[in-house]
Amino acid sequence: MTLRRSLLRATLAVPAAAALCTPALAQGLAGQRPIRLIVPYPPGGSTDVISRLYAERMSASLGQPVVVENRAGASGNLGTDTVAKAAPDGLTIGAVTASIMAINQFLFRSMPFDTEKDLVPIGLAWETPNVAVLSPEKNPSKTLAEFIDWAKKKPDGITYGSTGIGQTTHLSSSMLFSRTGVKATHVPYRGAAQTVPALLAGDVDIALDNLASHIGLIQEGRMRGLAVTGATRWPTLPNIPTMAEAGIPDFVITVWGAFVAPAGTPPAIIERLNGAMRQVAQDEAMQKRFIQGGALALSSTAEEAAARANRERPMWKQVVQASGARAD
Repeated sequence: MTLRRSLLRATLAVPAAAALCTPALAQGLAGQRPIRLIVPYPPGGSTDVISRLYAERMSASLGQPVVVENRAGASGNLGTDTVAKAAPDGLTIGAVTASIMAINQFLFRSMPFDTEKDLVPIGLAWETPNVAVLSPEKNPSKTLAEFIDWAKKKPDGITYGSTGIGQTTHLSSSMLFSRTGVKATHVPYRGAAQTVPALLAGDVDIALDNLASHIGLIQEGRMRGLAVTGATRWPTLPNIPTMAEAGIPDFVITVWGAFVAPAGTPPAIIERLNGAMRQVAQDEAMQKRFIQGGALALSSTAEEAAARANRERPMWKQVVQASGARAD
């Protein structure tokens, strides 16, 4: 994927940080115990690739390996449950998204963990808008308005792909087609690694997916971007309008990711991991690399990450209820 190509080329040095103050992390300095970074999604998607980039740079900063482990399933719940039930020693952390932190608790009748009680945020890591994309070889529409007009003429409606039931890619698409009166059938996939080939093959008509998963294909001309869900146009895609510019007002949605640890992890460890994350995000060259790959590197405190999740939960609860989505 292009995000992998764009971001993993980065070879930026991160200054080594001071010695860790806890016994568990001190063992890691000797190379005895690596930190596991659980990614609860399949390899190749934006969460996986960005997490690997963070892991590489954090390893240099912390002085111990940070090893990515993919544990996909149940819309991210499977891998995140591993984190929630791990020892709170800083040696198992997770890369989570807005779906896990602010949506899944309203989507699933039964959760294996309590998002607000069993996890503690370390910090925000990245943010990306969604983008409405289609294959120019399979659909003649050059603007979102043209696509909507085309879709309304289809007697059986259209199909749209997403990265899973109840994911932001599904819910934002449901919002779009509900507001525009388009009859649309949802086709869920297991991540962008499956959604992209389905679009290119014409198995689905359109997707409203993370920009980071499609930006390279758009730049190569293999995908056509119709509109982004950010408040402004993306810097490296100046010809793609925002949703508001494309005729859909009040449609600003950004998808974010954060790192979390098990509840009960000592504040000193959280602070140490947060510092390593912020070194990555605040590097100017890294910020440019992220933008090229369709994402923004975020730098925040643990408290700011928790506040964002708390702020967005009511909104996503309403969206889930309106969509009727259920994942179990």
